Formats: sequence, structure tokens, C-alpha cells
Amino acid sequence: MAQTLASLAESAYSEGRRLVAPLAGFPGVELIGSTIKIAQQNFGEHYKAIRALVDDFHPDLVFPLMDLSVEANALGRFTVFPRDESATVPKERFSLEELEQLSQINITFDSRLMGFVETLKLMSVSLPRGILRGAYVVGPFTLAGLMMGADDAVMATVLDTDTLHRLCHFTTERIQEYIQLLLAAGAQVICILEPSAVMLSPEQFSEFSAIYIRHITTSFKYSGANFVYHTCGNTMHLVDKMARAGVQGVSLDSRDTGVDLPSVAARMPEDVVVIGNVSPTAAMRSGTPRDVRREVEALLAQMRPYPRFVLSTGCDLPQETPIENIRAFMEAGRAWKDTR
Repeated sequence: MAQTLASLAESAYSEGRRLVAPLAGFPGVELIGSTIKIAQQNFGEHYKAIRALVDDFHPDLVFPLMDLSVEANALGRFTVFPRDESATVPKERFSLEELEQLSQINITFDSRLMGFVETLKLMSVSLPRGILRGAYVVGPFTLAGLMMGADDAVMATVLDTDTLHRLCHFTTERIQEYIQLLLAAGAQVICILEPSAVMLSPEQFSEFSAIYIRHITTSFKYSGANFVYHTCGNTMHLVDKMARAGVQGVSLDSRDTGVDLPSVAARMPEDVVVIGNVSPTAAMRSGTPRDVRREVEALLAQMRPYPRFVLSTGCDLPQETPIENIRAFMEAGRAWKDTR
């Protein structure tokens, strides 16, 4: 690995600053006057949205639009594409008999999945060198939930573990195929999104999510990429499992959900960065620039003792997030100085 997130965060901290990286894909669509539907299906428009964000805010790390449906859509699941919202995968009938047929599908030929790869290629060759290029993939348990239904997947952790493990093995393999393409396209950070796993107990989380994430991170151990584990909601009971899945970072939701970021940072391994966790809704979408500055400054003050920290938002920002709030976030983050 060329340079880990931990070493980058520590280097910035030693210089008296913080890495600043809001998850701001969707507001980029607003900046270019497009729609989420177009950007998620047209990689030229997608790149224009990301480029507009970079030109305006100059973050240290940038991701494409967050889209949980890419892999499920590539596997033939019915997907809805609203004009101004992220694509969704409604529940439909599923049986394990489908896996034999689905295993014959090469998802790397899927046009929409390849659109995200092409977006990353444009990011890799065109964005300023100092900005890390990130990419999202859905997590194995969440993809299993998209295929069989999230509630059914949770029930299967108790009532049908063999079926769920077979499905998670399958989804892990498909996700790894996608990761290979993203790394070849220039991704330096892979963020694995496991929002559905927040519904699990620590033991279930370890068995049906973290163990598969560790398989992924081990498979790409020598790729040079950093892996980040992201789970929405209150993950205080799960974060230790997340941090020990071979990842270089954990990305956590806001304090509004119950996440205490300083408490998390105090118990993280030395090679794992904590990323978060300004509220994407209460502060960023609904607050004023003054509210945003206040929350950012309070979080930075709380995280002062912890070098391995990246200032970010708890999740991807809604499209309607005021641009002046994102600017306030960046300005407050950049203004921080270590005055110890």
C-alpha cells in the first residue's frame, strides 16, 4: 500500500490541519443543473458533477455519487430510477435456484456498472493530483438484502443461515469483480457500504458482514488501495467489529443517530482512521452556514486528541443541501489549527 489513510491523516495532523472530505456527490448534480437519474446513467454528466464539486470546494478525498443499486441492477434485480433521487431496488421474489444462472453473468459487462468505472477513469486522469479518488461498492450483506429483501435477510441470520451464507459468498465474489475494475480505473479508496447490517447484533454482524469484508480486504491486501467500512445509523455496538475487518478506515453516521465519535476514536486500532460525522440532514441540509460552522468546530474540538481522523459528513449529502452550507463546512474544516 503506497500510503495509508492513517499515515495521511497523521501527516496532516502533524502540520496542524485536518483532512476534510464531505460526502457530497448529489449536490454536484445541482451545481451543473442536471438530475440524479441522468448523472447515474451518463458517465460524462456524472464526471461533470464531481468535477464541479472539486473545483468549488477542493476536498482532500472525493467519491462519485453514492448508489446502492449498481451491483443488484447488474444482477438483474428490478431497479427504479427516479428523476431526482437515488435509484432503488424494490423487493421481489428470490430463490437460491437463481444463483446458478446468475453466476454465469459477468457483471463487468453491465453498461450502468461500467458507467461508474468510466466516471472514475475520468476522475483519475483529470482531477488535481492532491485529491484522493474514492469509489463506492455495496457490502455483501446489504447486496444479499437487496436480492432477497432486507427484512428476509435479517430473519435468515437466525432461521436460514445456510442460505444466507451461500448468498453472501456469491455477493462477495461479484463485489470483488467490481472492485477489480474500480482499482484498474484508478480508485485509491474503496468505501464498502453496509447500511442494512446495522440491524444485526454484534455476533450476527461479525458472521454475515465483517467476515466477508475481511475476505475482500485480504484479497486486495497488496493492491495499494485503502478500504473504508461505512454503516449507517447507531453503530456503537458494531464499530469494534468494523475496525477489525482489515480496513484502513471506518465511516460513521452522525451524533443524531447515537454515534459518539470521540469515544470511537479512543478505542480504534492505530492503523484505522475514523471518518465522520457532521449531520447530513440536521446541520448540512436544514441548518444555516452558522449552524454548520458551529457543528464542525465542536466536532474538531472534540477530536483534537486523535490524529487519525478525517472530517466528513455522517453520510452522503442530499441533493438539496445548500451550497453555502458545504462551503461553510469546508471553510470551518480548513480553518482548524492545532493549538496544543
